[in-house]
Amino acid sequence: MQRVTSVLAWLMPFGLLVLAIVAVPMHLLDDHGLPRYRVLASELRQVESENERVQREVVDLSRQVEALRHDPLAIERIARDDFGMVREGELVFQFPE
Repeated sequence: MQRVTSVLAWLMPFGLLVLAIVAVPMHLLDDHGLPRYRVLASELRQVESENERVQREVVDLSRQVEALRHDPLAIERIARDDFGMVREGELVFQFPE
């Protein structure tokens, strides 16, 4: 009985070690392991980059909104450039393209 106990005391840790040596790399290298982590890390970098770009765009648009709210020249510039409006008495010269 004591011999069986000593063999089990030796065999159990050895078996767990072998299981860990085999199982850990299998889990790391399967589709949900390290390759998946690398794909997700790459996607995260892309999303963060896109998020920074969108945040810069939001800041630019916020500046434009503030200019339109408080700067009459900004409104006039848009009226002239986007809508082709002119002030009364101005002459408009059009050149063929």
